[in-house]
Amino acid sequence: MRLIFLGTGTSFGVPVIGCSCANCTSTDPRDRRTRHGALIGLEGGNLLIDTPPELRLQLLAAGVDRVDAVWYTHLHADHVHGIDDVRVFSSRGRGPVPAYLPGELVAQMKARFPYIFDARARVPAETSRPRIALRSYAEGVPLEVLGAEVIPFRVPHGPVDAFGLRVGGLGYVTDAKDIPAAARDILDGVEVLVLNALWRGRSHPTHFNVEEAVEAARRIGARRTFLTHLTHFVGYRELAGGLPPGIEPAYDGLTIELAARG
Repeated sequence: MRLIFLGTGTSFGVPVIGCSCANCTSTDPRDRRTRHGALIGLEGGNLLIDTPPELRLQLLAAGVDRVDAVWYTHLHADHVHGIDDVRVFSSRGRGPVPAYLPGELVAQMKARFPYIFDARARVPAETSRPRIALRSYAEGVPLEVLGAEVIPFRVPHGPVDAFGLRVGGLGYVTDAKDIPAAARDILDGVEVLVLNALWRGRSHPTHFNVEEAVEAARRIGARRTFLTHLTHFVGYRELAGGLPPGIEPAYDGLTIELAARG
């Protein structure tokens, strides 16, 4: 199983428009962070995690030419609004691309993108729209996706919830403020863990900061933990040098190989 970090930034990305801080002007490519996205290579194909606004550029940069299914963690704009880039994968004669999201959010997704999901919508001749088949998932209920068992779990994200997932030895969480006991039970024994972390020091109402993410990683006990959803307040080199062994920052384009089962 292969994990590719397509985008490791927050909704602002890095560099931030109009900012001249040291991290926004850094020449280290690991400090350039597009909005959150990832790709998990499974036995049955590529599972895309979220569709951020830079999705097309991310897939080109990573050399990805195939997406077989999409998994949505939640419906905030920086995780969804690249959905139209799925169009290329549904226009090559392979039929609709399945997209998994929490059952409670299906109606909201359809309402937000009626040109995709309203059967009454018509597009002009010689044009196209994404063909996406929505499939719902529920907290703690395993389902088979591209030949692998995926277990979704709920995590608090301020006034809404987001969902993490476990597949084999990988536990993946973005946009979380806590890892509840039920989620920790599902994550027990993971080899690789991904957690969000905005910055050092000050707290945030909807996301882990670095210290909170490190503590959550310690409690889960994965062999390796990668921090994603990082802001311009942390530079790669400085952050990497101050983390405990086994915990490191992710960066756009980082690829991790891990066991298919865990």
